[in-house]
Amino acid sequence: MTQVPPSASPADLLAVLERIATALERQGAPAVPANSLDGADAFVWHAAESWLEPVCRVNRVDIALLQGIERQRQTLYDNTLRFAHGLPANNALLWGARGTGKSSLVKAVHASVNQALTAKGAAPVALVEIHREDIPTLPRLLRILAASGRPCLLFCDDLSFDGNDSSYKSLKAVLEGGIEGRPDTVIFYATSNRRHLLAREMVENEQSTALHAGEAVEEKVSLSDRFGLWLGFHNVDQPTYFDIVDGYARAYGLDIETEDLHREAREWSMARGSRSGRTAWQFIQDLAGRLGKTLE
Repeated sequence: MTQVPPSASPADLLAVLERIATALERQGAPAVPANSLDGADAFVWHAAESWLEPVCRVNRVDIALLQGIERQRQTLYDNTLRFAHGLPANNALLWGARGTGKSSLVKAVHASVNQALTAKGAAPVALVEIHREDIPTLPRLLRILAASGRPCLLFCDDLSFDGNDSSYKSLKAVLEGGIEGRPDTVIFYATSNRRHLLAREMVENEQSTALHAGEAVEEKVSLSDRFGLWLGFHNVDQPTYFDIVDGYARAYGLDIETEDLHREAREWSMARGSRSGRTAWQFIQDLAGRLGKTLE
């Protein structure tokens, strides 16, 4: 412990205080990096530190490889491009079966829109991912994104609410119903296996306490209604499944006869019990590994 003699001058006291302050700073927690949306085109929100972590390489596939969802692909692209140009656009809910390309489409559309913007000399849109458990911090994140002034596509993958989770009410307010609402520079895209986002038991609980049974249904539907754009995704038929597999095989130069490719792809889907874009991609990964090819 630093001892200060009784006869110490003010200058000596100031020096001791500076040493103490420096020591305390070294013992403290490391400073959280300042948020800046200039260094990358994709970020992940860390709510505990109020920090947007830049992502240098986004895990995504080329938009042309997403087969069987052409209507959804074009609709989401057009909506995102309008937003990027400062025109009115809707929040979007991509709902449906697992592995059907919902999150892949969001990331692919973001990349494709940015390519179009860059080609015209326009500034690209930032992709910001918020995790499901951090939805209660959405108002804080929106304030940061609005202050940056950069157009941001805010993305939440696998959004749904269970049990006694009441954070969906704050999400409703943020999307449209609150005083501040959604900033003009932010659009919100979410993916979910549920069309109405709320679990069945949550609706049943509402029904057991509601004065009118219809109130629970209104509560269930009103959250999804905050998304002006609904895009449904479903398991594909076998010809579309083969189209997806063929597209991947061509894109990555996998040397295999079409008949053998389809036979193996069919066997793979039967073993998995489903035909989807995810199933096709997992088959392609297995095939590429057996052929000694990398997927670059």
